[in-house]
Amino acid sequence: DFLCISLVNGFIQLRYNLGDKTVILQTFQKVHANGNTWHSLKAGRVGNEGYLDLDGVNITQKASPGMNVLDVHTDFFVGGVSSLNLVNSMAVENEPTGFTGCIREIVINNRELKLTATDPKGGANVGDCDGTVCGYTVCRNNGTCRVENSGFSCSCPQEWVGSTCEQSIHCSQNRCGSQAFCIPQPTSFSYVCICALGWSGKYCESKIQFFIAKFIGNSYIKYTDPYYGKRDLQHSRISLNFTTNQTEGLIVWMGKGEDEDNDFLAIGLANGTLKVVINLGEGISVPLIHSKYFTCCDERWHVVSVVQNQTCIKVYLDEELILFEDIDPHRKYTALNYGGICYFGGFEIGRKVNTVTTGLFQKEFIGRIKDVVLFQDSKKIPLMKAEGYNVYNGNYGN
Repeated sequence: DFLCISLVNGFIQLRYNLGDKTVILQTFQKVHANGNTWHSLKAGRVGNEGYLDLDGVNITQKASPGMNVLDVHTDFFVGGVSSLNLVNSMAVENEPTGFTGCIREIVINNRELKLTATDPKGGANVGDCDGTVCGYTVCRNNGTCRVENSGFSCSCPQEWVGSTCEQSIHCSQNRCGSQAFCIPQPTSFSYVCICALGWSGKYCESKIQFFIAKFIGNSYIKYTDPYYGKRDLQHSRISLNFTTNQTEGLIVWMGKGEDEDNDFLAIGLANGTLKVVINLGEGISVPLIHSKYFTCCDERWHVVSVVQNQTCIKVYLDEELILFEDIDPHRKYTALNYGGICYFGGFEIGRKVNTVTTGLFQKEFIGRIKDVVLFQDSKKIPLMKAEGYNVYNGNYGN
């Protein structure tokens, strides 16, 4: 499988192959070769239907029956490749050559790649396209960069301050404690503090301990499983207790949550009932929903357990088996390669649940979680020792 964007005789070409046939899209207009004009390019696919957009002019290739998942596990290359042997003969029209020009603002699946000297895994013969110390986007939040003898300076818009316009004026004198986030509130000319795990208070000044985690929305805990390397990923299990009065929310996401190729097991609420989704490979998500059982709005504690035995999935709610399904009788993918990462309640600040889960779940979890156990471990997960923000002590009101 492959997906390739290239410049062919002045036209932009998108080619992709999902395992059965190669699809080719090409722009109607040529790219100006004067070296002074920036072009906006958007390309991709939804299933096996591709799209290509150059400076607002869109071309869409209507899908025909066939494969609909891009199954690739190689590095992502920009501008060229380390070896021309890596390029599939069907990926380009002529012999593959490296790109000559400037590239900026590359966004893959809603995540911007950092085109710096240190962030990529490797590269060669790449220089600064701007040619000055200002570079590109040195000044943030629409600030204007000026080259000076000592380097550069930024002229900031009214709402921003700092050497690179990185800080809101509402947070410039904030009292948020250590590791806390300052979130500006422009309409009230103020700010709020988002506390790191283990802290609370208006300014995150109070140290707290808990064994029940309280999520209030825009909250998350990210737990890294120290035993991941020793797990039998063909036979996984997770159980936990939760209580809520909401009809929507992501309770737990076992997986990296970085791109569509990541395996995951997710538990949440949708329309007031329990929803479990699992992906063991090929980017194919299998939702399991049993609408008979309503689990929200009663503020009672519920225990949920999900057991994966290769492709057979069992879901228990309050110790009753409510779902039992073999999601792939052909046993093509049988292991849950979740990367040792478990998210509870949501994802990092700024990463929306409906975006990361591609619409599988709509909102962050609001409620309480306790007694999380992975696999057949004898001990519960120490939630207090994980990474997280905006999570509070839920020990009271049990």
